[in-house]
Amino acid sequence: MLCTRCRHFDAAPDGIICDHCAAAGVAPVAPPHGQGAWLRSPVGLGRAVAVLLGAVIAADLLAIWADLAMYDVVGDIVDGDSSAAVQDRAEKADSLFAAAGLVQTAALLSAAVVFLVWFHRVRVNAEVFDPFGHRKKRGWAVGGWLVPIVNLWFPRRIALDIWDASSPWNTPRSHGLVNGWWAAWVISVVAGRYASTAYRRAETAPEIERAAGQVLFADAADVVAGVLAILFVLTLTRMQDTKARSGPGAPVPVG
Repeated sequence: MLCTRCRHFDAAPDGIICDHCAAAGVAPVAPPHGQGAWLRSPVGLGRAVAVLLGAVIAADLLAIWADLAMYDVVGDIVDGDSSAAVQDRAEKADSLFAAAGLVQTAALLSAAVVFLVWFHRVRVNAEVFDPFGHRKKRGWAVGGWLVPIVNLWFPRRIALDIWDASSPWNTPRSHGLVNGWWAAWVISVVAGRYASTAYRRAETAPEIERAAGQVLFADAADVVAGVLAILFVLTLTRMQDTKARSGPGAPVPVG
């Protein structure tokens, strides 16, 4: 790991500061959270997360197809069409809608588990790059997603700290991708909750039609969030892999 004082040279094998700081008589500084950190490659997990997020996007596209079918047939019922053909389409649309929801849930749960493992790993790796640049303990890398309310901002804060620590030495990268992904994710989550509630409470055909439109919007937002999540995962994984292979940062100037 890097020296916890200067953060430019490798620490001595039996310590947490480098030989340069030790020779200068500089006292070591323990990481703020009191836990050691070791680099572990995030590449395999990152690729697995990207594949599973791709499955989530595919499930969302299936759901969008089901949403459109439901919206179309309920629109015909609202317009006064009560023929046997419309009733048959309504039954098929309802079955497709329910099946798409199950597929979405299975894909999302699978991706979420692997994503949390990957997110915790890149958080630990980030401590090696910068032991002091993290506002939350590493346990929040998982817990921050599971605690209601705080999961709307804790993971973003942790992701930004990881992103900054994983950026090239002395060259911070823009937060645009992280913020874009997070905004899309929050929109999709909030829209999904409102749409699910509206659909459960809908009783009349007009109410079902409006609820189907809300579900359609939520699923489309989830597709956008999924695409940005894949870009975030692959970019951060590549950043950490490149930084780990580059070795310690450039030496600081000696006065």
